[in-house]
Amino acid sequence: MNRNGLPVKQGLYDPAFEHDACGIGFVAHIKGRPSHEIVTQALSVLCNLDHRGGQGSETNTGDGAGILLQIPHRFFVQVCAEEGIRLPEPGRYGVGMVFLPQDAVSRIACERLIEEKVREAGQEFLGWRTVPVNNDGLGDTAKSAEPCVRQAFIGAAKDAADELDFERKLYVIRKTSEHAGRHLTGPGGERLYFSSLSSRTIVYKGMLTPAQVDSYYTELQDPAFETALALVHSRFSTNTFPSWERAHPYRYLIHNGEINTLRGNVNWMHARQAVIETELFGKDFRRILPIINTDGSDSQMFDNCLEFLMLSGRSAAACGDDDDSRAVVQA
Repeated sequence: MNRNGLPVKQGLYDPAFEHDACGIGFVAHIKGRPSHEIVTQALSVLCNLDHRGGQGSETNTGDGAGILLQIPHRFFVQVCAEEGIRLPEPGRYGVGMVFLPQDAVSRIACERLIEEKVREAGQEFLGWRTVPVNNDGLGDTAKSAEPCVRQAFIGAAKDAADELDFERKLYVIRKTSEHAGRHLTGPGGERLYFSSLSSRTIVYKGMLTPAQVDSYYTELQDPAFETALALVHSRFSTNTFPSWERAHPYRYLIHNGEINTLRGNVNWMHARQAVIETELFGKDFRRILPIINTDGSDSQMFDNCLEFLMLSGRSAAACGDDDDSRAVVQA
């Protein structure tokens, strides 16, 4: 088993040949007006995609399901006030949805590491909040791998030029935290994973069935939890082992197919890292490498690439506009 608890190459099994096929959905208000109705409609879509998701011998352990939403500012102002956390205006803070070890000592070590990386990036750490969850309906397999889910609130420095500049700072915080987490002494660092870290969006996901998403993440049922858009995903893990981290949505995409040119794309991305030049990340650029986390699924590695390209100034539509970029985003 590797550090994520997944099987390594052995006998006739090779993780390089894993494939995915899943169900996806999208709900949005055409004029961008946030409401709780968008949340409930998206969760209804997700439940109707149950046939596109997978379960093993335990029907209450899913291959993965989740939802991506806009940051629900009104909701977070209320619940953070109860924790003694004062939030600035929308866009001036980011929310990290973090999977952490259940062991308290390991969890605290990971949290301190994240706080340190926030300070190194020149941003303000505002506080931690434990996400209320209800795992009563989960199968034993899902429970055995269940992380401690916490939200990290990070305030933008006064010199942040704009929202995109702040998003880059959050990206650096996430990448450096996850890199450093792999080298923590003692167990636990390998379980440090950000489902999302953004001032725009947040992801609720896990090793769940579609119907379990809002019963597990109970705050999705709160009327104050509002969004103008939502992406949902029901995962069918054909030859890929399920995990909490491999559930979708990812930070920038949901995916329902297979990337046939995966190995070539990853190799090209590694090769380009040596010659990339950018001033957008300043002195932090070399600290975020490698861009691709090869422990992830094909979709997760594609998300790594898309995230970097968009934070480097490309639009989603422009990511495949020329020969240089097409090799890494052609899926």
